[in-house]
Amino acid sequence: MAVPPIQRSLRSAAPGNSWLLDTLLGLLVVCALPLAITTIPNTLSVVARLLPADIDQVGLMRTHGLALPALMLTVPLAAVALRRVPAAHLMLAGLALVALSDAAGGYAATELLVGVVRVLRGVGCGVLVPATLVAVWARTPVLRGLWAGTFSLSLLTAQALALWPLDAVSSWKVTLQPYPLVTGVALALAAAYLLASMVLGRPEAPVFEVGERGRLLLCVVLAAGVAVVAISTASAGWRAPPVVLLAATAVFGLLALASIGAVESRRAAYVLVAVGVVLLPSAAQVTLVEMGGLGGPGLRGLWFPYVVAGVLAIGAAVAVGMFAVGAGRWLAPLGLLSMVAGLCSVRLAVPSADGMVLVVPFTLLAVGAAVAVTATLREVGIGAAAFGLSLCAAGVLAGFLLGTGVQMALLDGVRSAQELVDNFVGALHWWALIGGFLLVAIIVLAAVLARRPEGDEDVLLVPTPQDGPGSGSEAVDCAGDRRKWGDAFAAADDPGRDGGERLDEGAPEGVRSVAAGHAFAEPEGEPEGEPAEGAVPAVPPQAKSPEDDRAP
Repeated sequence: MAVPPIQRSLRSAAPGNSWLLDTLLGLLVVCALPLAITTIPNTLSVVARLLPADIDQVGLMRTHGLALPALMLTVPLAAVALRRVPAAHLMLAGLALVALSDAAGGYAATELLVGVVRVLRGVGCGVLVPATLVAVWARTPVLRGLWAGTFSLSLLTAQALALWPLDAVSSWKVTLQPYPLVTGVALALAAAYLLASMVLGRPEAPVFEVGERGRLLLCVVLAAGVAVVAISTASAGWRAPPVVLLAATAVFGLLALASIGAVESRRAAYVLVAVGVVLLPSAAQVTLVEMGGLGGPGLRGLWFPYVVAGVLAIGAAVAVGMFAVGAGRWLAPLGLLSMVAGLCSVRLAVPSADGMVLVVPFTLLAVGAAVAVTATLREVGIGAAAFGLSLCAAGVLAGFLLGTGVQMALLDGVRSAQELVDNFVGALHWWALIGGFLLVAIIVLAAVLARRPEGDEDVLLVPTPQDGPGSGSEAVDCAGDRRKWGDAFAAADDPGRDGGERLDEGAPEGVRSVAAGHAFAEPEGEPEGEPAEGAVPAVPPQAKSPEDDRAP
């Protein structure tokens, strides 16, 4: 046989498309992501009247807020662990920790136990968020879009979902175990997904880019600093100016850390920092202003706007994930501009006694965030996506800290209930203004610092058809659809494709291209054009035909 058999590439092929695995994973994402993000808000003050008199209520509220620092410290550490541990195992472990915190919450009666329960829940949810992202990364674009849309919707509705179980409750411990039934359902789905992956074939774990471990560990250090600042300001009774200054410093530090890495990595990190700092803190303030006691429609009047915003956000994210190939350069800033428009509408429409008006700001915020996140995640590898997600988690706490400083400045010295309400609404309007300018600044920053240097385009190497595979290549520009080197290996193993893809900055040093399903390495110092001794050739040598050995 004159034609040699097709050899496998150095990396295994893309995972198989199993409808059962995709269905289970999609249901798990829809169930687990909102459950994880709902852990963030501190709602103990809502049920303060139910707290026992012999407990330090101020200290209890501080320890209740430990869930967010625990979550944001766990996200980058879990991302590092996902380089070795399968996502299905970590999703099950994270949900097991959440279920354990639900069970222990019913027995927490002291400040110490409340802190332990909330930290345990924060750790479990911090494992869930990156594990679900890594799990959908190896599947279809629909699941990636579903993840981004559900993530954006969860940030929008987290405050409302945290408040919903507290309506007419008789025990303050409901704040420690808000959705035990949802936790059980998510745990069952995670177990079913793990079992199905073992039976049907485990999905291949995405390949993390070289150097991402170091950036993730840097994110842990920065997140720890933000956590220390937030806990210190809450426990030491700081005034508004230093709180605002430290929060602004934290946001600046997140943007500085986001500036490390390749072009697409920077763009994705900027977008996720913006979404983290602005979306949940803004939605939380809007939700609190619209409570029935302040003249708003209450939670029941907000669910229709939330549902409309959620459906549109998930639909937009899925559409971008499926069809908007290489459009991240303009879709990401467009999504952030939609969030700016949403904050402008907050200043115009909030407060409102009619919840229907809130369809506009909620939709602009949720759809804008979903489009921006999906568009940027399409153009990066899983390591850069996990890094951006870690910055997003730290950005949520920085945004809450900044919003709290603005509220402290406006609520200091109020003398009447009406003045309290007016200043509370004024704080929301000021925050919307600050958030809008911050988004515009990040759009400009991304346009300047995430700009591709001139001449740095991606090239697809396609064999010339007239000479046959491997005899030559023509360069085709594919700068609009950069793919990381791990995906390039998987694509090259497709027997229906000829040629390969040139690798970008995410490839290990020395690995130059993928052509005809094989890696090609160029050691330093070797002349270009002649493969070094021991290197894997771009095209395997033609095998000797058995017919040549036959006797005449």
